[in-house]
Amino acid sequence: MDFDLTEEQQEIRELAARIFGDLAGHEQQRKLEARLAEEGADERFDRALWTALADAGLLGLALGEEQGGAGLGLLEACIVIEEAGRAAAPVPLTADTVLGALPLARFGSEEQQGTWLRPAAAGQAILTGAWATSGGDPLRPAASAQRSGGGWRLEGILPNVPAGMMADAVVVPARSALGTGLFLVDAGASAVTRHRQEATDGRVEAEMELAGAEVGPSGVLVEPGPAGDEAHRWCNERAVAAVCAEIAGACQAALDLTAKYTAERVQFDKPIATFQAVGQRAADAYIDTEAVRLTAWHAIWRLARDLDASAEVAVAKFWADDGAQRVVHAAQHLHGGVGVDRDYPLHRYYLLVKHLAPALGGATASLLRLGGVLAQAPA
Repeated sequence: MDFDLTEEQQEIRELAARIFGDLAGHEQQRKLEARLAEEGADERFDRALWTALADAGLLGLALGEEQGGAGLGLLEACIVIEEAGRAAAPVPLTADTVLGALPLARFGSEEQQGTWLRPAAAGQAILTGAWATSGGDPLRPAASAQRSGGGWRLEGILPNVPAGMMADAVVVPARSALGTGLFLVDAGASAVTRHRQEATDGRVEAEMELAGAEVGPSGVLVEPGPAGDEAHRWCNERAVAAVCAEIAGACQAALDLTAKYTAERVQFDKPIATFQAVGQRAADAYIDTEAVRLTAWHAIWRLARDLDASAEVAVAKFWADDGAQRVVHAAQHLHGGVGVDRDYPLHRYYLLVKHLAPALGGATASLLRLGGVLAQAPA
């Protein structure tokens, strides 16, 4: 298939790369981290960068023009997400634009969209989605839903909600006797308790406890039932694909750093890149990086066209866990002691991949999911 970008998509990539390069480079992030530590901030979040992304229209690429967006789609949103991965950017881009806003754009009512999507595109509200599960089945929600008057009562503990401590609203899948439903929950509601979870890469997630959270008709995206089951799968696959795009960006950045370092690092009067063992390890990392990138974009391309992509998403997530971890291990190994120096940017990519690789199902879960897809395919 043709992975070339259109002229418009290439311009989006260049704009995103320029913003991240100007505002989220290594020195800028060092200053941000020092300032946040001095202020005692409890979240690694760059508000200035978030505002710049909003002002450039990059937070609303996948939203309709009537929702304050650009009227494009998942593919364009993932272009920006991949660039965020290249910078290990301290903003909840994937959580907000795909895990939270995309389900609202697809399944929300005009009232729900009007309330949340325009502020989200302007960077004035942060959305997220609780797509992680506590078990092995990615399509078995952690929350349950029971009828309550004219609405629903939600119970359960939602693990690893990205940007959950700062989010204004959360899209929550919940299971019932009728099937899965999608609900929009006010993150500050009295029946919602958020427990801080420190992520490996310095981000902060939340374990959200729903203790009889009442959701009226205005908070229902999709009623529990077969339509809700399909909507949950739709959202989950796009969330997984977006995470894969972010990991692909981080792998490419780690590989680029490694290529530069090994070309400049001299031992025995020769750059270490010319040593056979170094070259072989770097070549393996290059192949893994390409596999992570190509499988991610294959899945994203199919999803953007509303084609069935269950197998492609599972393959992409396998490589985003298994292959990506080999990439950052090789990058750190080839850097030697420099690879663990926190004054050098490689550690951000290593920690980002370590955090994201198992998110929404790691290698084993992805293979089991792929096996299930293949088992149901006609012979």
